[in-house]
Amino acid sequence: MKKLCFSFILLIVLVLVACGSNSSGGNGNSNNKEGSSRDSITLKLADIQPDGFPTVVGAEEFAKLVEEKTDGRYKIDVYAGGQLGDEKSIIEELQLGSMDLARVNGVPLTEFNDKIGVLNLPFLFETQEEKWDVWTGEVGEEILESFLDNNMIGLAFYDNGERFFYSNKKAIKGLDEIKGQKIRVQESELAIDIVEALGASATPMAYDEVYSAIQTGVIDGAENNFPSFYTSGHYEVANYATLPGYQSVPEVLVGSKELWDSLSDEDKQHFKDAAMESIDTQREAWDELVIESQEEIEANGNEIVEIDDIEPLREAVQSVYEKHGEVYKDLLDKILEEN
Repeated sequence: MKKLCFSFILLIVLVLVACGSNSSGGNGNSNNKEGSSRDSITLKLADIQPDGFPTVVGAEEFAKLVEEKTDGRYKIDVYAGGQLGDEKSIIEELQLGSMDLARVNGVPLTEFNDKIGVLNLPFLFETQEEKWDVWTGEVGEEILESFLDNNMIGLAFYDNGERFFYSNKKAIKGLDEIKGQKIRVQESELAIDIVEALGASATPMAYDEVYSAIQTGVIDGAENNFPSFYTSGHYEVANYATLPGYQSVPEVLVGSKELWDSLSDEDKQHFKDAAMESIDTQREAWDELVIESQEEIEANGNEIVEIDDIEPLREAVQSVYEKHGEVYKDLLDKILEEN
């Protein structure tokens, strides 16, 4: 009898242990989500920029708004400074569903998506208002939603300023001055074609080699936005900067398709609304950083040249549109209609 009772008690203990083990596993939907059905679900958002950078500020605002709109059911931890990998590996993890959310630049995304490249074409917009009308309008939404075909979902575009040319050889006031200058570009066919269409010699080079290359005369200059021109120290070796910029490459707030498919329709709208509402915060932080960077550059004694008539430059890059534009013809037509 005692043996029977002991066996019965042992069976009950084993059942309780098994139940406890099964209930401690969280939601089990993804190896990077935390919490259970009774708690909030914590997601991870990756950004390669450091804390305090405008894209990180925007991502943190997005995270705050998501938590508010979902009544705390979803929380987002922002991992800045490349803690979760470089942009290419982050994109690949998003596609696999092992990363929830990220902020990535539009250039590496062109390797995975056929539509976003249209936004990298030179002199595409005449004003900031035109740019944002497109980015937040029907064309922008079409591009963001097209990422579903790449196992991702685009949520919003963030500002990345205007890329402009800078040089240590001479001030670029037009086509005559840029002609023949050796300009560092990103390792991209489009980037090379733009610079060569303007008459310069395009020199693809790793970003961390640019400072010494300008300093030693291996190249004459490069191109980037004001914050990057300042924080990289390139302004110390390149005395001349030319405005306006020639290209606006967006930053993109993206999520994995696996996460997106797991959300209810109501929560999808909450995430989308939070992303769009975070744009203003990100843009404000970006504008502040641009002003701060420009002031420091001017205080250093650099010459900033303003080109009044950029039509000759626009005409010079028509060959770029002839070569690359056909791929984006439908989107380009829509952009022209919106503007």
